[in-house]
Amino acid sequence: MTDNNNRVAVVTGAAGFIGFHLSRRLLAEGYTVRGIDNLDPYYDVTLKEARLAKLAASDRFTLLRADLADLEAIAPAFEPGDVTVTVNLAAQAGVRYSLENPHAYVKANLNGFVNVLECCRHNGVGHLVYASSSSVYGANTAMPFSVHHNVDHPVSLYAATKKSNELLAHTYSHLYGLPCTGLRFFTVYGPWGRPDMALFLFTRAILEGEPIKVFNHGRMRRDFTYIDDIVEGVVRVMQRMPEPDPSWSGDAPDPAGSSAPYRLYKICNNQPVERLTFIETIEQCLGKKAVKEYMEMQPGDVPATYADIEDLQRDAGFTPATPLATGITSFVTWFREYYGYA
Repeated sequence: MTDNNNRVAVVTGAAGFIGFHLSRRLLAEGYTVRGIDNLDPYYDVTLKEARLAKLAASDRFTLLRADLADLEAIAPAFEPGDVTVTVNLAAQAGVRYSLENPHAYVKANLNGFVNVLECCRHNGVGHLVYASSSSVYGANTAMPFSVHHNVDHPVSLYAATKKSNELLAHTYSHLYGLPCTGLRFFTVYGPWGRPDMALFLFTRAILEGEPIKVFNHGRMRRDFTYIDDIVEGVVRVMQRMPEPDPSWSGDAPDPAGSSAPYRLYKICNNQPVERLTFIETIEQCLGKKAVKEYMEMQPGDVPATYADIEDLQRDAGFTPATPLATGITSFVTWFREYYGYA
């Protein structure tokens, strides 16, 4: 294991699903972790507090409770000038909620991200790694998705803000030489997951005997990616500083790289699963059938996500490979224990 005892990581969204798991992994590897989170009530705050309680067991974890949109409030996490890497995972999530509350996405995902970029720029942060999303592919239908594809046609405000993050990061990388790596996550799931995600909603409903909503009549296909694979990918990319690509050309610009220290990667399981198969796997793990309500596809959703991982395999030497049944079993085990289901 690499000696990381003198390394400091700022993790925004540390009370969130991915932020919690990443922080726990970094603490185990010897990092000092400074978490930033405002404990937004978009979903159950007690779940976020329970995650933080696990992290607080380490004396190398501290939490700054602050909103990324408040520059003065988050600046102290960066101002000692000793931050090795910043991982920006804080965001207003959810495609459907962006239809109801667009301003929340502008505040958290745009204003907040610019503040993170400014803090990194002015405090000598060595590497900024930030979460993008599979949602940026929007109206694209050519699959498997690639980081080398153009993604200028988002179909939700959430996706548009994530694409904007990529553009902002490139600008700071170009202007100020800030090494930036963007990660497009594909449908992350696992223990301690978000209550607004399908796995959480379906598991609870099936256990309670309530119907589940199956959008697009179950024909949605998703590249489900287990949380441990996401974290492994993030850690590997953190340790790989992006460098300018000398072969990059403005005559035929590759979106995945740049003449600046900037890179994009996808982290996904590389095996799309139809929604009905996903539900059947949950049913098998629970030993109980779901009551299904078939619905039309909702605005902002896309029918399928499926991507290649060639760049991640080549540069980070990593291939996410957790089988869906293994990941769902882990989630169900956690869910039953945490919520007290027999």
